[in-house]
Order: sequence, then C-alpha cells, then structure tokens
Amino acid sequence: MVREVLIKESISIPDGVEVSCEGMRVRVKGPKGEIVRDFSNVRNVKLVVGNGKITVYSFFSNRRIKALTYTMVAHIKNMIEGVTRGYRYKLKIVFSHFPVTVRVEGDRVLIENFLGERSPRIAKIKGNVKVSTKGEDVIIEGVDIEDVAQTAANIEKATKIRELDRRVFNDGIFIYERGYADGE
Repeated sequence: MVREVLIKESISIPDGVEVSCEGMRVRVKGPKGEIVRDFSNVRNVKLVVGNGKITVYSFFSNRRIKALTYTMVAHIKNMIEGVTRGYRYKLKIVFSHFPVTVRVEGDRVLIENFLGERSPRIAKIKGNVKVSTKGEDVIIEGVDIEDVAQTAANIEKATKIRELDRRVFNDGIFIYERGYADGE
C-alpha cells in the first residue's frame, strides 16, 4: 500500500468571515450566522488557522485518511459558503385529488388533507432553519447545508405514498430547486 507523505489543502477565508479552531472543533462566523462543527472523530488530520486561510494537513496518509482529509475540506468550504451566502431549497406542493395545505408550527411542518387523510402528516424541522410557504411552494433557508437538506428530505418523505399506484396518485411535495439564499 502506498502512503502519501503529506497532504496539504488550504482554504482561503473571505472578508467578513471569522474562523476559529479549538482542537478539532471548527467555528465559522459570518454575516448570515454561525456554524460549529466537531471533527474530533477524525484521527491523523490537523487543522491550522492563520494568514487568512485554514489549512488541513495529514501525514503518511493511507486511502481512508486521504478521503477523510478531503471530506473535512469540503465540509469547511460548505460552512464558509453557508455563513456568507446561505442555502435555499424550494419544494413544490403537487396534488390532483385533494387540496393540500402546509403550515409551520414550531419546529415541525404540518401537511394537512394529504390524500384526504384526517390527521396531518408531520415533518420535523432540523436545526436553525427557516421554513415558509408561498402559494404552492415551500421555501427552506438556512446557513447549514445539512440542516436545510435534511429538513427538505423530511418534508418530502412525509408525503411519500406507499400502498397506492404512483402513476395515478402523483400527489406529494417534491424538491425542485437547490441553491443559495442570496439568489445567485
């Protein structure tokens, strides 16, 4: 097995963003909010913050450690992108049989009258995410891409039809757009 002596990846920190690192706990603070992520489960990888960039090192890396190093780099880039631009997912409410109403109540989304059911279907909102409805659209916004995507998946999964023919009953709430909250 071939081991690479040094893997070194640097991520530049944009203006208006503060990155601090206590051990393997990374805190990214920007104009849209703050994200904290703990990488303490990753071994043989070092983080260094300085000179306007964050550098991720790993020494004598095998295939697994190399993959973890680049995964950490991707997570940190997503954190920086989230606090500067934010993330937005758009979902479309589709119904052909019964008019569906969607409302947000606390940390959950209530989907009422789905397929004429009496009790509402419930989807959990994860983390610090803002969910709003506008006509037949459900808009999910936040700084952490994992929380935004998981909330969208929870809403989509709550309207999954199990025992009916999908060709006839194509009702549901479906993700149709992923992007940044600043609209670019």
